[in-house]
Amino acid sequence: MRADIFCRVIDNYGDIGVCWRLARQLAREHGWRVRLWVDDLPVMARLAPAVDPKAAAQRADGVDIVRWTRPAPPLEPGDVVIEAFACDPPAEFVQRMRDRVRPPVWVNLEYLSAETWVENCHALPSPQPGGLRKYFFFPGFTPATGGLLRERGLLAERDALQADPAALAAFLRGAGLPEPCAGERLVTLFCYPDAPASILADVLAGGDIPTLLAIPPGVAPYLTAGARGRLRIARAPFLPQADYDRLLWSADLNFVRGEDSFIRAQWAGRPMVWHIYPQAEAAHVDKLHAWLRRYPAPQAAAALQAAWNGDAGAARFQPLLAEALSPAVFDPWREAARAWSDTLAAQPDLATQLAGFCAARQENHA
Repeated sequence: MRADIFCRVIDNYGDIGVCWRLARQLAREHGWRVRLWVDDLPVMARLAPAVDPKAAAQRADGVDIVRWTRPAPPLEPGDVVIEAFACDPPAEFVQRMRDRVRPPVWVNLEYLSAETWVENCHALPSPQPGGLRKYFFFPGFTPATGGLLRERGLLAERDALQADPAALAAFLRGAGLPEPCAGERLVTLFCYPDAPASILADVLAGGDIPTLLAIPPGVAPYLTAGARGRLRIARAPFLPQADYDRLLWSADLNFVRGEDSFIRAQWAGRPMVWHIYPQAEAAHVDKLHAWLRRYPAPQAAAALQAAWNGDAGAARFQPLLAEALSPAVFDPWREAARAWSDTLAAQPDLATQLAGFCAARQENHA
């Protein structure tokens, strides 16, 4: 199967993060020949160091990569065309899709949502001009959706690392991060600028448990590296995707944002706090609470998520964080996070479902 995946970089690394993972998994595990169209190669190159940000066309990690320019390169469509997050392939490319004897399977890979309406819209066709059909493919948390991206062997690798303290320490050293001291908690922070990160640092500095807070470049720049109270702040280097996954596995608590790191934190099986991408008219608040209704965290941990996203007021974040970090809440939260990861892992992964979906539609087009 030959496929084109189109990606516009909007939310920094979230959009391309999802597309790059999907492209590699379809190539590695399903034998597809994948061509990934990207409009911002410098951003992609930070996630994938093998990518040349200046090359118009290249091949990396088993995937063909094309710089998406205007006008677009005059390439022929493959058997499957995937537009990520309604990014609209170029009009001239869509015309070439119409001109094919057997039209490609056209899929709009939607944003992830836990809202119930997603189940009713997943896999629905939408007639397009010229006889084409576009199918809506929704990632999700239930068997009635397209599932979540999860590479083969991912959780076995996670379990092996989490069970090996020496390997964890070696990974952190190799990633340019300090090792947590004995009894020190490791927390990662990846958030949007409006998060109450300074309050987070204050609570951790005054807490009962020593904490090492790892922050990637560009996030909460006012939190400088160093120690205060019971908090050590370490500025993490920018990590490729596989190493970022391992960092999430290594941590006791992960603050994540957007979609890609949100999914990966759930595979870590560790307590997590999600900073959802803000939308007009607070539409993101409904999406947050839809996920919280599924995520089996203690009530205090769920309330913390709302406060982190500004839904409960910044003043409430400090006491909620202190409560969520108390052993009475954090211990059952840790157990719930692992159970949640196991529940999601029992469902087919997104790439496998998408490959099967496209193969079935290809047969129907024959």
